Amino acid sequence: MERIKGLNEYVKNEKYRKALNLPNEQEEEYTMLAQGEYNINYSFTHPKTGKKLLLRVNCGSQMHLENQIEYEYHALELLADSGRTPVPVFVDGSKKELPYGMMVMEFLEGSTLDYRKNLMEAAECLADIHSVPVKETDGLISPSNPLQAILDECNQMVQTYYESDLGEEKKKVQIRRLLELGQEKINEIRDYSGYRCSINTELNSGNFLMNGAGKDNYLVDWEKPLYGDPVQDLGHFLAPTTTFWKTDVILTEEEMADFTRKYIQAVNGRFDVSGIEERLNIFIPITCLRGITWCAMAWVEYQEPGRLIRNEETFKKMEDYLNRDFLDMIEERYYK
Repeated sequence: MERIKGLNEYVKNEKYRKALNLPNEQEEEYTMLAQGEYNINYSFTHPKTGKKLLLRVNCGSQMHLENQIEYEYHALELLADSGRTPVPVFVDGSKKELPYGMMVMEFLEGSTLDYRKNLMEAAECLADIHSVPVKETDGLISPSNPLQAILDECNQMVQTYYESDLGEEKKKVQIRRLLELGQEKINEIRDYSGYRCSINTELNSGNFLMNGAGKDNYLVDWEKPLYGDPVQDLGHFLAPTTTFWKTDVILTEEEMADFTRKYIQAVNGRFDVSGIEERLNIFIPITCLRGITWCAMAWVEYQEPGRLIRNEETFKKMEDYLNRDFLDMIEERYYK
């Protein structure tokens, strides 16, 4: 915990300990669990209850929110009845005693999702999450044109790569071409009505905790939730830019179709699933652009001095996504 200035002191303060019903004298031990691009997570066991908890320190916001950690906490509150997400326990976004926002949530056990073994269980998990009733007034951000919002984000992120001397000119040209083709696809869509729910928007395999068949499979890491079309989640889950992130898997069209059929079956009439297949045909290609442009931006940022979080495995994967063969594969599969 030394790397987060003030965190050792924070977990000893009265507000934190009283909120979690911890003994006055610190007895719990905090262990580094994992770190993402914008968060560092620690696990600890409550000395009174014996229950394992997760402390999450937020170091930045992909959504450019001042209240990032409270926003994430609220999303978990909305989804508590799903049984598929961690139950939030405590949040402090004041940044007074600590320069970062933090929260504590239930610690869930499980293994990283295996695309070759867990596709059907993941479909059931997402169907349960998407079936939780959420209203437009419940406080989640809701883009009026979700596809355009994704593409606008792509164009914003990629500017870092365009403007950097580190970026290769030929790749800049190819990415710009893909974004223009993506805009053409979006321009053909006019109707954004239909069922809306809380969506995760970042469904890589590492955000799932799998425990075999049944209900004990979870989706964690609710950093960028929106009130939106559940197909946006499905498109992100299935897209090559997602499956390839933590693995070397790129799903076939048949595997994608099998997953979609299982998802529709698992929804079991809880909401209208008409048109899912058609909407996937646009959400998957646009999602691929988001993965590429995020990698382009982050690839440049990773080489800036003084970065708090740096993951070498992540940096290597960014380079894979910016490889000419990978860019050509995305263009051939979705933009020809």
